[in-house]
Amino acid sequence: MAFLKHIRHCIEFGLARVLLFFFDYLPISFTRRLARGAATLWWWVDARRRKVAVQNILRSGVEADHAKARKIAKTSIQTFSILVLESLKSSHILEDDTWRDYITLKIEPDVMEVLKNPDQGLILAAGHFGNWEIAAHLISQFKPVAGITRPMNNPLMEKLIKSRKGRYSFRPIPKRESNPGRLIEVLDDKEILALLFDQHAGKQGVMVDFFGHPASTYKTIAMMHLVTKTPIVYAHCIRTGPMKFEIKTSTLIQQARTGNKQEDVLAILNRLNQELENSIRQAPEQYLWAHRRWRDGES
Repeated sequence: MAFLKHIRHCIEFGLARVLLFFFDYLPISFTRRLARGAATLWWWVDARRRKVAVQNILRSGVEADHAKARKIAKTSIQTFSILVLESLKSSHILEDDTWRDYITLKIEPDVMEVLKNPDQGLILAAGHFGNWEIAAHLISQFKPVAGITRPMNNPLMEKLIKSRKGRYSFRPIPKRESNPGRLIEVLDDKEILALLFDQHAGKQGVMVDFFGHPASTYKTIAMMHLVTKTPIVYAHCIRTGPMKFEIKTSTLIQQARTGNKQEDVLAILNRLNQELENSIRQAPEQYLWAHRRWRDGES
């Protein structure tokens, strides 16, 4: 098993290097087709992830027909491959004098006030929808952004990604260092703490409905808000065309304390899940369905 895993990692790395070469020197339309082709190959090779993605779509109710769910799942995998390439190539569209040609902002007025206020921090909540990395890097042009990152399963790919991202302004916090004190520091410094909230939290989480089914959800965002009183904003970055994006936010989320911490946490997480569900319904093929949001025996 270890040998096969290593072989798979080498294949993924080799494909990535070839794609990046083409992506750097050839038109984006051509390299996007290459990325889709590589993702399609992965779709057929990784039967486990394929099955998870289709089951998640059917379970969510976004699509009830199995054949159509498979089509969405396959497109979702292809979309994720394009996301990786876009993120690695994004430096040239994130310059002060060019980003408006590629990115449309629909930021609520109360959120914009916080972004422009040097004395106010912000918790940026997002899901694995659209291109969340583009959103974090663009928002960092207003004030510094820090977010938790997890190493990729493929160590060769992790090394490659790091070698390409050093020039970006987003500041990663390795997951192993993401203790509450470190996160509160970010907010105390009046910066933006960016967190993805739609990963399976296991025993550390609380059960919150996601598309009508209980899913274990991390409490981090809710607890950071309740402890520091820093406002939360939900945001998504939807792809509208080749290297074209729309970043849209909710209004500020500020939970009134009820005296019942558990109820307050659930209220915040329910609101965030509802916001993410609305985003996914707009473009289900732009959501990463292949990760195990629900686990057997927990919903």
